[in-house]
Amino acid sequence: MMQVLSVNVSIAKRLRHGDREIETGIDKQAVTGPVSVATGGLAGDVQVDRKHHGGIDKAVYVYTEENRRYWAEQRNEAVSPPGRFGENLTVTGMPDGNVHIGDVFAIGSTVLQVTQPRVPCHKLGIQFGEPEFVGAFLVSGRAGFYLRVLEEGIVEAGDMIRLVRPDPASVSIRDAMQALIKGPHQVEWMRRALAVAALSDAWRQDLTRRLASACIPPRQEYP
Repeated sequence: MMQVLSVNVSIAKRLRHGDREIETGIDKQAVTGPVSVATGGLAGDVQVDRKHHGGIDKAVYVYTEENRRYWAEQRNEAVSPPGRFGENLTVTGMPDGNVHIGDVFAIGSTVLQVTQPRVPCHKLGIQFGEPEFVGAFLVSGRAGFYLRVLEEGIVEAGDMIRLVRPDPASVSIRDAMQALIKGPHQVEWMRRALAVAALSDAWRQDLTRRLASACIPPRQEYP
C-alpha cells in the first residue's frame, strides 16, 4: 500500500557550519490539512539553493518511512521527525528499488512524474551533525526521489498513492544511483538513465558530461 504519511514544508533557516552559518530549507516540518502543489512545488515551502533544489524537475522530494527507520537503526538513534531528510512527502510503500524514473503517480488531486534520485549535498551532513553521512547516504540505495508536477492540485497526509503509468525503461531509483558510483556497471547505468525521456535536465546534463569526460567518482559499492 502506497500512502502519504506526512506533508512537510520549510521556511529558510540558518544552520551552524563550523565558524559560519548557512541558509537552507532542508529542515522541513509537518503541516496539517490540504496543501496546494503547483509546478514550482508545495505552497509554503522554500528552496534556498535553487541551482540544486526545486524547480520544475525537482518540485517535490519524496522519502520513505522505511528509509527513515533504516537510518535510525544504522545510526542508533530515534526515528527522525518527518521532513528532517528534507522531504516534502514522507510516504510508505515506495522503496527505491520499486520506483522508476518516468513513473507517473496520482497523489490526492495531483499527478506527478519521477524525474531523478536525490543526490545528497553537504547540507545533509550538517543537518545530521555528521559530514560523513553524505557519503553513506549516497551509496546506500536509499536516496529517495524527485517529482515534477504534471497536474497541479492538493495533497495531504493520509492520501493514497496510485501508479498511473509505469515507465517502460524500468530504471529504478536505486539502480539509477549506480550511474554516479564507479564500478563495473556504471557506464551501463549512465546510458540506461540517459535513455529515459522523463529524466531531469540536470541529471541529463551531468551524466552526459560524465560520459564525455570520464569524470567519474572513486569506486564505492552499495552495502
